[in-house]
Amino acid sequence: MQSIDWLIVIGYLLLVLILGVYLSRRSFLNLIDFFASGRSLPWWLAGTSMAATTFSVDTPLYIAGLVGSRGIAGNWEWWSFGFAHVALIYLFARLWRRSEIVTDAEFCELRYGGSAAAALRGVKAFLFAVPINALGIGYAMLAMAKVLEVLSFWQLFGLDPATDNLRLWSVMVLSALVIVYAGFSSLWNVVATDLFQFVLAVLGSWIVAIASVNAVGGMRPLVEYFSLGNSDVLSMLSVSWQGGLSWQAIASIPSSTFLAYGFLQWWAYRRSDGGGEFIQRLAATQTETDAEKAAWLFNALHYGVRTWPWIISALAALVIYPDLPDRELGYPLLMVNYLPPVILGLVVTSLLAAFLSTASTLVNWGSSYLTNDLYGRFLSTQAGTGELLFAGRLSSLLITVTGATAAFISDDIGTLFRLVIAIGTGPGLVLILRWFWWRINAAAELAAVVSGFLIGFIVSTAPGSAILTFGQKLLLITALTTLIWVTIMLLTPPESPATLDRFYAKARPGGPGWRSPQRRTGLPPQQNLALDLQKTLAAGLLLFGSMFTVGGFLLFQSFTGWLALLMAVSGGTWLKQLNRQPTFPAPRPGIEDG
Repeated sequence: MQSIDWLIVIGYLLLVLILGVYLSRRSFLNLIDFFASGRSLPWWLAGTSMAATTFSVDTPLYIAGLVGSRGIAGNWEWWSFGFAHVALIYLFARLWRRSEIVTDAEFCELRYGGSAAAALRGVKAFLFAVPINALGIGYAMLAMAKVLEVLSFWQLFGLDPATDNLRLWSVMVLSALVIVYAGFSSLWNVVATDLFQFVLAVLGSWIVAIASVNAVGGMRPLVEYFSLGNSDVLSMLSVSWQGGLSWQAIASIPSSTFLAYGFLQWWAYRRSDGGGEFIQRLAATQTETDAEKAAWLFNALHYGVRTWPWIISALAALVIYPDLPDRELGYPLLMVNYLPPVILGLVVTSLLAAFLSTASTLVNWGSSYLTNDLYGRFLSTQAGTGELLFAGRLSSLLITVTGATAAFISDDIGTLFRLVIAIGTGPGLVLILRWFWWRINAAAELAAVVSGFLIGFIVSTAPGSAILTFGQKLLLITALTTLIWVTIMLLTPPESPATLDRFYAKARPGGPGWRSPQRRTGLPPQQNLALDLQKTLAAGLLLFGSMFTVGGFLLFQSFTGWLALLMAVSGGTWLKQLNRQPTFPAPRPGIEDG
C-alpha cells in the first residue's frame, strides 16, 4: 500500500471515531435506551444493521477458504442457516417484538417462572456473552490480523516477521481500537454507523470481484478453467445426476456433512428462532410489522446481495494462487496485487468498516447480557441507570479482551466458525418448541443449552475427534442433547398455569399448543401458525431461487439459472397469494391441550 492508501484508512478511522464520540453524547434514561434504542429503530436501519453484523472482515476470507477446499457447495455451511432466517421473518419476528425484552436471555423469565427460569437466564447470559461471543470476536480479529499481515503493515514500523510476534501486535492494536470505538457505544451508535459501513463493505467486495475477474481474463475464462479441470468446484450442490444420482468427488465435504447442513444444522443450532444480536435489533424496532420487514431486508442483503462477489473472488484466487497453503489469504492477496492505489485504500477501509461493524455489535450485544441479565438481575438489583451503564462499559472491556485472546491463539477462521456451530448445536429444537408448546419448561431448556455446549466442546476438541466428519459430530451432539433435555422435561413438572397464561397473554403465539391458556385468558392468538408456515415455505423458494438464479447465469449454468428462476417466481407468486389471506385465525375456545 502507498501513502495515499494509508491516508484514506486513517481518514476513515478519524471519521468514525469522531462520529462515535458525537453519538455517545446522547443521554440515556434506562437500559432500553442504551441496548434497545428506546424501541425506535426504523425497519430499514434495523435490517441493514443485522446484515452488517454478519458481514465482517472474516467473511470473505472464510469463503475464500471454503471455496478453495470444498468448492462452491461448501457454502452450504452458512447457506443452510437461510432456512432458519426465513422462518425468523414469519414465525418469530413479530413474537420477539411483541415480547418487549432487551435480550433473549431476559426472555427466559417471561416464558418460564421460578428459580429454574432465573438460573437459565444467568447461564445463557454468561455462555453467550463470554465464551461464545469471544469466539465470534476472535475470528473477526484473526481475519483483520491476516489482512494486516498481507499488507505488510508492521514492517512500516520496523518490525520483523521473523523475530517479532506480529500477531500479538495486531491483536493489541485491534483490541484498543474496538474498546475506543465500540466499548462506549449504545445500540443507536452501532446501527447509525452500520448503514454507512455496510454500503462501503459491499462496494469493496464488488470492486475486488471485478478486479479478480479481470485478472483472469473475464468470467468465461474463469468458468472454463474449472470446467476443463475440476468442474465439481463450480457445483452448487454436492450431488450430481450422471446417469443416476452420484456424490461429487470433493473429498473434504462428505455426504454426512452436506446432509447435516440441509437437514440438521439450521434447526438444531442455538439461533433456530433468531437469537442473539438479531433479537436485539428486532426488539428495538418501532412496530411488529417493522420487525418483520427488518428480517426480510436482512435476508435479501445477506443472501442476495453479498453471496456472489465473495464466491467469484474465491474462484479467481484458486486460479491465480493454485498452491497457496492458507486459502484464506487468497482474498487479501487479490486486493494487494490487483487493485491500484486509492482503490486499494478504499477496499482496505471497507474491510476495516466490516470489522468494526461486527465487533461493535458483538461487544454491545455481549455487554447487554452481562449488564441486563447478570449484574442488574443478580448482583445489584437496586442499581440505578448510571451504575448499570458503567457496568455495561466495563463488561465491554472484558468481552473485548476475551475475544482478543481467542484471536491470538487461533490460526484458522473456518475452524473457529465450526467450533462456534458445534458448541451452539443441540438446543435449537427446544427454542422453537417453547414458542408453540406449553409443556416445554425451564429445566428442559437449561439442560439443552448446557449439555449442547459441553458435548459440542468435547466432541470438537477431544483426542480422536478428527475421525468423525463434521456432519457426524453435529448428529451426535444433537442426539445426545435431545435425549438429555427430553428426559429432564419428562422428569420435571410443567410451568404453572399462571406463568403460562402470563406469557401467552404477552406473546399470543398461534398453533394448538396453547389452547388451555387461550381458554383461561379468553384471548385469541395473534398468529396464524398454519398460514405463517406456508409463508415461510414460499419465502424460502423466493429467497434461494433468487440467489441461485444469479449464480446460475453468472457461472454460465443455464439450466440451473432457469430452474432457480422458476423456483423464485413460483415462491413469489405463492407468497403474494398468501399475503391476501386473513392474518389472524378465528379463536377455538374449549379445546384442551394435548
